[in-house]
Amino acid sequence: MKSILNQIKIKNQYLISICAVCIVSALCLFTRNYLDYKIAAYILLVVVSLLAMFLEILPVLLSASLSALILNFLFIKPYYTFHISNAEDTLLLILFFVIALINGVLTHKIRKAEKVLQIKEVRSNTMKLYNVLLDSLSHELRTPISAIMGAIDTIQSQSVTISEENKLKLYSEIEKASLRLNHQVENLLNMSRLESGVIKPKMDWCDLNELFYNVLDSLKEDLKFHKVEVNTDENLPLFKLDYGLMEQIIYNLVFNASQYTPKGAKIKLKADYNPNVDFDYSSDESSTCIITLSDDGMGFPEEEIDKVFDKFYRLQNSKTGGTGLGLSIVKGFVEAQNGKVTLENKEEGGSVFKIFFPALVMNTKEISNE
Repeated sequence: MKSILNQIKIKNQYLISICAVCIVSALCLFTRNYLDYKIAAYILLVVVSLLAMFLEILPVLLSASLSALILNFLFIKPYYTFHISNAEDTLLLILFFVIALINGVLTHKIRKAEKVLQIKEVRSNTMKLYNVLLDSLSHELRTPISAIMGAIDTIQSQSVTISEENKLKLYSEIEKASLRLNHQVENLLNMSRLESGVIKPKMDWCDLNELFYNVLDSLKEDLKFHKVEVNTDENLPLFKLDYGLMEQIIYNLVFNASQYTPKGAKIKLKADYNPNVDFDYSSDESSTCIITLSDDGMGFPEEEIDKVFDKFYRLQNSKTGGTGLGLSIVKGFVEAQNGKVTLENKEEGGSVFKIFFPALVMNTKEISNE
């Protein structure tokens, strides 16, 4: 199948090269009585050079040969014959043919060399990214695995007597480490889904109040030294969104805030409904759901704000650990639902993430009436 498609592609390139030379020659023919035939030679030479920038080498060689024949037949006297009456025109035609061939071949080789360099550069950057990921994972995965193995060894130890209270603490440590490990695996799987393009949002009515509190409950251990505030209108309507994707979005944002703000910092979650905001979405029925997560921590370095949503990117002065996937997954999941996410620093200190969705709404009063 691949070879057939390749053959069709080459045939199309031959057709393009022939058509391009013929069309330009026809246009030059109208000015034959007003311009020297050397001008036509220069124009045809430019055409061959342009074709060499986009086509394979054989179609380019065909265009060079066809250009030389057309130059002789239509533009060098006597017209409509391949006979050349003087040595100067013969030399010009030979030089034209040689220059066209060399130009075409060199341009093609330069283009090929650029492609090779681009491939090498992409591979080099990819290896750097994956080395960063592996370094991060070696820390992020080893820590919870070591905690789980250590706690299990202590519980199973025959030489140490452990009280029930200490056992419960160890079980709690195992649970926390398992949740942390599960979070990292979830991020890796989610990034794989984003890269493969298989994410298809399953839209359903979503209660953001319920979603916020579910996420905060699952992160209560990480948030025990932070002040968390949820600010939503009690009459906030339901929004038609993908609950699973939304849960990952809020989880990653809150988890990120818990890890990179100092103890005692305030984390604020807010949801608003604004039907009057227009973000140039195509559907006239779309209304706007706005989710805001803010904190009063240190904020982000201004020169790095544009990079924080990049895959594997970690702030230069951030603490050890972290895979640099959390915020890139947030961006991917938001855009999968036709939304938009922004980040800015507050003047008084801290950062603000804002997420905008063109979501259909259902008023909670409508449900109670049903």
